[in-house]
Amino acid sequence: MHVKKGSYERAIPLIKRANKLAPKHIQCPPVKTISLIFGWSFNGLDIISQQCLCETLYAEGRTAEAMKILLDIRTSDEENQGSKAPVDWITVKADPSSPWGYEAKHVALHASRRYDEALDTFKSMLHVIEQSADPTISQLRKNYVSPSVTIAAIDSIVREFLKSCLLIVIDVTTGSLCDIPERIHLFNSSPTFKDLVSSMTRELDTERIRRVVTSFFGYVMFSHVWQGNEPSFQDKLHNFCKETRRLGYNWAWSDTCCIDKTTSSVLNLSLTSMYKWYADSAATLVFLAGVAHPSRHGDLARSLWMTRAWTLQELLAPKVIFFYDCEWKPYLGDTSANHKESTKVMPELADAVELSRATITTFSPDNLGVREKLRLASSRNTTIEEDAAYSLIGMFKSDIRPHYGEGADALGHLLEEIVDRSGEITVLAWSGKSSSYNSCLPASLSVYGEPPYNPPSLEGQEMNKCMKDLRGKLPHQEAQSIYKQIKSLPPPRFAIRRLHLPCIVFPVRALGMQGTPRSNEKLYRAKVSGLGNVEFTTTDDLPLNKPKKIVFAHPWIRHILSESPSIGVACGDDSESDTDSDSDLDCDTASDEIVSLHVVPTPPVDRYSRALEMVARLGQPFSALILVRQPNGGYERAAAEHEIVLSGFGTDITSKNIRAKVLEIL
Repeated sequence: MHVKKGSYERAIPLIKRANKLAPKHIQCPPVKTISLIFGWSFNGLDIISQQCLCETLYAEGRTAEAMKILLDIRTSDEENQGSKAPVDWITVKADPSSPWGYEAKHVALHASRRYDEALDTFKSMLHVIEQSADPTISQLRKNYVSPSVTIAAIDSIVREFLKSCLLIVIDVTTGSLCDIPERIHLFNSSPTFKDLVSSMTRELDTERIRRVVTSFFGYVMFSHVWQGNEPSFQDKLHNFCKETRRLGYNWAWSDTCCIDKTTSSVLNLSLTSMYKWYADSAATLVFLAGVAHPSRHGDLARSLWMTRAWTLQELLAPKVIFFYDCEWKPYLGDTSANHKESTKVMPELADAVELSRATITTFSPDNLGVREKLRLASSRNTTIEEDAAYSLIGMFKSDIRPHYGEGADALGHLLEEIVDRSGEITVLAWSGKSSSYNSCLPASLSVYGEPPYNPPSLEGQEMNKCMKDLRGKLPHQEAQSIYKQIKSLPPPRFAIRRLHLPCIVFPVRALGMQGTPRSNEKLYRAKVSGLGNVEFTTTDDLPLNKPKKIVFAHPWIRHILSESPSIGVACGDDSESDTDSDSDLDCDTASDEIVSLHVVPTPPVDRYSRALEMVARLGQPFSALILVRQPNGGYERAAAEHEIVLSGFGTDITSKNIRAKVLEIL
């Protein structure tokens, strides 16, 4: 008011007072106060004065103070006129023979995101340092990292990251397909890359490089199943890419358009790498075409997606997963950062697959046993027979080579590899139809939906009671001999589709059929050496007139040998057993192929207890395999619709009853 009236003498004290009213933590220079009151602009004069001050400080060698003023000029200028003026001023004022002007210019250009110019300036600075006749300047070269060194380090990390990455992805911005060289080219041309190179002038920060590379190349996987009355794939893909962009990622992957199925090498690599690709993804988006909007609890568990073989690994492998209904709305309206950590979604998932929430959230192929993984796969369906095996390659860390057209052999190869690698023979615990690959393997994974027979627990007082009974029946030497005979069995292995199976063998001495067969199953009654009379059913026609060609096998050697921590004494001799020959087994005649019973000195009490504990487990009921000798000398497993559980020895065991052998199963 006083200013408008021309009363400047009265206005000036008020201006001073206004300046004092500003909060103490906020600096309010008089020139700014005046500019606000009078509406005048001092921007140009202010910048010029600061530039002059900056020149003076540079001349006095006070570089740090000069740089602070320089950045203040840049900030002020960005607010008013843009960032080019102060940088241009440095260009004019910098001494071409001095590196410090170049360094200041590089800092300003980098801060202004003019990365190409910043790098050129930094290279010029390095050249000036290297060409300087002043030793104090030239020796400073060691304090800086050349852009070429930084670029090489970045390139190495990028190529390592992409070494086992997706072959082809979708650029969600352009919709085009990009291979690995194209992605590298786009990265090297991006401001992200140039910022990284320009910012590392003093030292390499490999951790930061990895973070930037991971962020730029992070990708999102698409999971869905085909079913009737759903949107076209183009619509699916459009919405998938749109959602990927919304989540902040550059790249997306869908098997429908990112795998060249006409090239067998590409197809095989994709199939064997699929699990890792999902596991390494930034996120996996699951489109549930059959789940209506709004979705309701239970829709996911009942969805077609939950029944497909390939979607098992697509559920378990990713660390981050999102489910969407038919309208691409989050399942159950859950907008949390990860449905694997959702209190709404996870309970339903855990119940549906019968796994704990922790197991699903942190799943690794090493977290579950062989039998549990087979159980998970048992309820999954495929439209192509071989996919039952190929979809499990990642979950079992398998090295089998996909070859569409091999049919049932695909599952045979997978199960064979599991047995060879792990020695895990719960793979053999099933009932149903045998595979054409090997009679000890099933024709379908569905048989693993039924849990295998487990004998009653034999621990604590029950074990002590059995061991007490055995002490009165088995002397030290005989118990230790039985132990050594079983302990010396080698692990199971496959060779040319033939299973070499270590087992305890019980020959059949007599065989008859009971009543009239119902459907395909026939009821047999057999007299079995060491086990007495046994009734069982099978769909196979057994040779009634040649009972000695039939044996019952107890292959669960691991269970028999499992030792309690209190006993766990190292075993002695582990010599290999002989493999089976072509001669028939006779319960009354010892054979050269049977592991011999060595007479050993009386063992210490702990070894005796260990042997008795094993014999006690050997006497338990067990699920037996029926094996029939073939004309070529090997055995074939007889098919059974139900597991054949035999009562076992109890504590009435003698070394004569024990025949530890390796049988060759066709």
